[in-house]
Amino acid sequence: MALDLPDDARGRLADWRDRAVAGRDDLRPVAAGALHVTMVFLGYLPEKEAPRIIEAIATSAAGASAPSLCAGELTPVPPRRPRLFALDLDDAAGRATALQAALAERLVAGRLYEPEKRPFWPHLTLARVKRGRRAEPIEAPPAPGDRFEAIDLTLYRSTLRPQGALYEPLARERLGG
Repeated sequence: MALDLPDDARGRLADWRDRAVAGRDDLRPVAAGALHVTMVFLGYLPEKEAPRIIEAIATSAAGASAPSLCAGELTPVPPRRPRLFALDLDDAAGRATALQAALAERLVAGRLYEPEKRPFWPHLTLARVKRGRRAEPIEAPPAPGDRFEAIDLTLYRSTLRPQGALYEPLARERLGG
């Protein structure tokens, strides 16, 4: 389940990322269309659970204001020997964090989700380190600092492939009704 970025913000951030990783053969950039803020990673669930998950999304979205997000620092994860590079997002007023907590609470109550031990971190995964490679830090100018509202909450089915995950939207709800 993810917050989708507006097309213009996604495009600006993807262009910035592409310039930052140009010429790097140790990294696999996430497809521009797949840049999203993961709110809850459900893992495998039977398809019959989709209506309950979609109901949790609809209920959470109806009462939520759109998060106002802004690009922050480029972060290697983990810091010493990164497996990926993420873009930290400033969550003005904590709306993304509050929405994630409400979603998690509903899904836990429905026995559809087991919360992660680490706290929610609003971010975009920009690039993954290729298998068997070590990646040096990415030297890049600051990311575009335009604030944007993430107004769509989407349930995705992800299919893992060697060239990167394929994300298929199953349901989408506009925040705030």
